[in-house]
Amino acid sequence: MKNIKILTANEAVAYAVKLARVQVIAAYPITPQTECVENISEFIESGELLAELIRVESEHSALSAVIGASSCGVRTFTATSSQGLALMHEMLHWAAGTRLPIVMYVVNRALAAPWSLWCDHQDSISQRDTGWIQFYAENNQEIFDTILMSYKICEDKDIHLPAMICADGFTLSHAAAPVEIPSQKDVDEFLPPYNLALALDNIENPITYVPTCSPLRPDSDWYMEYKYMQNEAMLKAIKKIKKVCEEFNEKFGRFHGDLLEEYRCDDAKVVILSMGSFAAQAKDVVDSMRLEGFKVGAVKVRAFRPFPVSNLREIAKKVKAIAVIDRSFSFGHCGSLFMEVKSALYNMSDRPLIKGFVMGLGGRDIRSSDQRYAVEQTFKELEKGIVEKEIEWINLKV
Repeated sequence: MKNIKILTANEAVAYAVKLARVQVIAAYPITPQTECVENISEFIESGELLAELIRVESEHSALSAVIGASSCGVRTFTATSSQGLALMHEMLHWAAGTRLPIVMYVVNRALAAPWSLWCDHQDSISQRDTGWIQFYAENNQEIFDTILMSYKICEDKDIHLPAMICADGFTLSHAAAPVEIPSQKDVDEFLPPYNLALALDNIENPITYVPTCSPLRPDSDWYMEYKYMQNEAMLKAIKKIKKVCEEFNEKFGRFHGDLLEEYRCDDAKVVILSMGSFAAQAKDVVDSMRLEGFKVGAVKVRAFRPFPVSNLREIAKKVKAIAVIDRSFSFGHCGSLFMEVKSALYNMSDRPLIKGFVMGLGGRDIRSSDQRYAVEQTFKELEKGIVEKEIEWINLKV
């Protein structure tokens, strides 16, 4: 009999952390993720999770604490959002450069200023070059499942990179939905214990982490090689993500896509491409417009890093246009996802028309009519054969 609970995303993550047998959790509160670590602390207090909860004085310290714990060979977890993630910036580079398989839950919230407690993706997208695997989830079940899969991906000896699992603030973090919770036995069979070959846990066998790499000394001038290997691990993660998603589907009967998910794309002329919770809305828009005769599909990008270049090119070969919807922006240029899509398809001789739309910054509602408008405008420009306006900001008051 299936064990289904009605959980917010914050609660679902706490259950995933418990089932993953995480051993060290560092906690610092920030809206809208605080409920997650509160629930984990209750599991520890009740004895349901045998772990150490470290209460720290800042998000910078939270990540520093799990870096130390992960270096000693234990499975770790922390969570943050918005300004807290920004405060972690220095240590994000450190965790990735040290090749530690830390898993972090990021509840997306707009960055100040001006202040907003509501969702956009600017906080996590701003950290795209820190070397972390980045997943964006559509619903609470996907968040729960991705936490478990991320530990298996990150702890693989060929990967050893940290990952952040991103969830839209309030839309998912505080909204309750059915989540299937597997048994501890099944999770243990899927996710083996964390085993770090070179751990800082034996004073009789000391080792050195992250040595100084000086270009003034040829014998220690290895910085570029470290970064090259870090990137090679990120590229290897592409195959590992696909493999683990297949294994998870075989074990638990759930598949959310691997690096991306296609919806009704086989005969589509135009596809909506997006990330996060409003990818679910995009599917409804597709269903509605299909009834009216529009050949439209939807693509959900699950992994922003590593970016699914090959998958995206396969989709691009069979469609005529892509409407990219961004909930973040690279100021002075374009939407961040739009930029990645253009880059990925640049060398295709027959690449489709690509048009960008910016929506939902600061938590402004993304309505079905907004996504429908994006599809209609893309069809119009497809008929003209030219993109007249590359970027459109939707639902502006000015």
